[in-house]
Amino acid sequence: MNTKQNPKAPEVIETPTPPAAAESGIPESAIPDLRTPHTVGNGMSKKEAMQIRMQNMSRKEIFYLRKKRLVENIWPVFRFLILFGLGFVILTPLIFMVSYGFRSASDMNDPTIIWIPRHVSLKVMKETIQAMGLLRSPLNRGNPLVNTILINLGCSVFQVLSCAVTGYGFARFQFKGKKLLFGIVILMILVPVQVISIPLYMTFKNFFFGTVNLIDSYAVMYLPAMTANGIRAGLMIFIFRQFFRGLPKELEDAAYLDGCGPLGTFLRVMAPNAASAFLTVFLFSIVWYWNDFYTSSVFFSNTKTMALVLKNLDAAINIEIFKNANANVSAREKIVWLEAGCLISITPMLILYACLQKHFTEGIERSGLVG
Repeated sequence: MNTKQNPKAPEVIETPTPPAAAESGIPESAIPDLRTPHTVGNGMSKKEAMQIRMQNMSRKEIFYLRKKRLVENIWPVFRFLILFGLGFVILTPLIFMVSYGFRSASDMNDPTIIWIPRHVSLKVMKETIQAMGLLRSPLNRGNPLVNTILINLGCSVFQVLSCAVTGYGFARFQFKGKKLLFGIVILMILVPVQVISIPLYMTFKNFFFGTVNLIDSYAVMYLPAMTANGIRAGLMIFIFRQFFRGLPKELEDAAYLDGCGPLGTFLRVMAPNAASAFLTVFLFSIVWYWNDFYTSSVFFSNTKTMALVLKNLDAAINIEIFKNANANVSAREKIVWLEAGCLISITPMLILYACLQKHFTEGIERSGLVG
């Protein structure tokens, strides 16, 4: 008959007793009791635990620890002040434009009104839109908004495509003169457009051996964008080059094994993986073409864009609103129409950035411009 045996009782391991408080010089309440189960610190506060640690530290280590603690306590305050200051500098002009754009002109003569208007009105906005010519017919390029959109979208699409192909060539192919040509791309970033504006003007005025005059036509903006020479094209080529260099080489090798050529590999493999870079460059291009004033003022005489209209808004207000080109109106009273014009001009860019902010920041991070 089998009998069940009781399991052997576990042995009790005795732990050494802690040294006496008088011998160690540490308060008895701060010494953990090793003979009884306890949590980490045995109920000690952070201050008591730090005092025990500091007794075995040198003066240099104590100084470093106190310095680190001081920095950890002060840095959040400085970070808040820096972010608050940057936010104030960036948002103040926008709040200023909103406040002035939706108030009546009579509020400008009241010194007690600073930020919040007493009479909220859309009259100033309507008059500004009319003065800027945004309600005109788009025929004969009479509407600045339509002109800007056509130039903006067309040039942005052409420039993204041409800069993507150029950046891919610099990132993946080896050819003679590659370093020299990439140095020219860097010069495109560094050299201001004013240096080449006169040669460009003469080229477009006497285009195709002097048989065609392209001045005051959309072609003066489209052609440079199609050949990767548009506004800030050097920077966009650099963004694409950095992005394509970061993609695995195995993607191209697999495409070549499947029978794709260089163009097919770019269109079917590399371009879909570079969607964030395409979006980033497209947004950059839209913003720069929208805000461009210098290039438009050089090549356009009758074609008006938003930037050109905004620059001449003061004279347009005198003609359209006060019916006198030489009207003597104080700047304090006229500023409501000027601020309304600035607000109208930047509103499309604010809406675009608000809708695509996440993709925009992701594209910058992955393109190699930061990090």
